[in-house]
Amino acid sequence: MNITDLSITLFSWDDIPATNYGTHKRFGGSSQLGLLAITTDDGFTSHAFLGSSRQAADIDAPALIRYLKPVVMRQDALDRELLNQALWKRVRNTTTRAVGAIDVALWDIAGKAANLPIHKLLGSFRDRAPAYASSQVLPSAAAYAEQAAHYKALNWPAYKIHPPQSWREDIKVAEAVRNAVGADYTLMCDPGWCYNYEEALRGLRAG
Repeated sequence: MNITDLSITLFSWDDIPATNYGTHKRFGGSSQLGLLAITTDDGFTSHAFLGSSRQAADIDAPALIRYLKPVVMRQDALDRELLNQALWKRVRNTTTRAVGAIDVALWDIAGKAANLPIHKLLGSFRDRAPAYASSQVLPSAAAYAEQAAHYKALNWPAYKIHPPQSWREDIKVAEAVRNAVGADYTLMCDPGWCYNYEEALRGLRAG
């Protein structure tokens, strides 16, 4: 099952809402998504997405085509681990996102060839997984509390706080959210790498 082609189709993604997950994760406006396609001589075509609201696909696509496409062309698409090792040797010329997109597409081919969903090929453990709602950085502790209570009312089983990233304010946010949802509701906190060691300890002890 040899690979005969690899291509990427780019799509414009406009009107992305302004979103804030911290100083290093702010985005909005426009981006690009890419649909990567791998075709084999057995007639299979697999796909994977490239790009996101924060990392446009046109950042990764040119290097993927230039440096990674030649690695997989005319190779057996089912030799995933062999190809993965070869792709990683060229990651300094491209990105982990590009390597990951090809790896996903190769798994897609394997699933189509076996006529099985990928989770069956990997060895299924469960038929469902827990989910949680996640905030962005909000303007006040009251806004977090209101949002968490809203998601709890919609039967989301958990809520993750992306706090303002000042440990004193973050503790106030956590306290407000806990008071809003009760003692038995699952809460998480993702401060986005903003604490030093002492601040992290203070936050943990307050929790």
